[in-house]
Amino acid sequence: MNSCMVGLSGRRSKVYSLSLGQKLVRLRVMESGLDYHTARALLEWQIELGATDAIVDTPIDRYALPDKAAKAKKAVVAEPPKKPEQIDAAAVAQRAAKASGSLPELRASLEAYDLCELKRGARQLVFADGTPGARVMIIGEAPGRDEDREGKPFVGRAGQLLDRMLAAIDLDRTQNVYITNVLPWRPPQNRDPKPEEIGMMKPFLERHVALAKPDVLVVMGNISCQAVLGKRGITRLRGRWDQALDLPVIPMFHPAYLLRQPQMKRQAWADLLELKARLEAGA
Repeated sequence: MNSCMVGLSGRRSKVYSLSLGQKLVRLRVMESGLDYHTARALLEWQIELGATDAIVDTPIDRYALPDKAAKAKKAVVAEPPKKPEQIDAAAVAQRAAKASGSLPELRASLEAYDLCELKRGARQLVFADGTPGARVMIIGEAPGRDEDREGKPFVGRAGQLLDRMLAAIDLDRTQNVYITNVLPWRPPQNRDPKPEEIGMMKPFLERHVALAKPDVLVVMGNISCQAVLGKRGITRLRGRWDQALDLPVIPMFHPAYLLRQPQMKRQAWADLLELKARLEAGA
């Protein structure tokens, strides 16, 4: 807005200092009986008309003043802030897993890994249970409520059923079975793991298998099949031997599924017998 200069001239004049808001304004008026209140009313009226400056005692070179428009334009074209560098969570996991030379070191690497959002909502890490170096390694899907609370895979009702299934073919997690999960942290509300979560944790799982050195792998449930074999459809895949991570792999129903679908226990028994035959044949 252009400044509107307003002034009153006269040989004999008087200066009023008026406070309007946060501004102190000086008004020079003639000594013609104009009182303070009349002068204030005149000034307020002039401000309403758009007056922004009063004539001062010394001239002002407005061309020498800073160009506010140029400053505003310069601020607009300033360089945008740099975006934070994107971190490849899977690559970080790959390096951490590769650097782990033992199962305790791998567990420590998982404890220190902070790029998986599941860790923030879980009570604790669920690493493994059973006997390291056992011939049979079972890979489940993800911890549930009981596993999250106790810090071990396959506990609660599903774990009890698994123990009975293993005992039927002379296997026991305390002697000749090693157990872990695809994910070490519980997903919220026991939801299925997301593909990016599986991909992030896969380097740790592969290193886990390499350090445990089993003879055969048992993958229980669709999520385990997807992570290890790259396939889904447990009803079609179960009981059929496959190959992954340089080991023979047999898919089976998850014990939690068998608790919901007890009629499928016959097929699960057939799969257990297939596993037993493979072990007796020397894997």
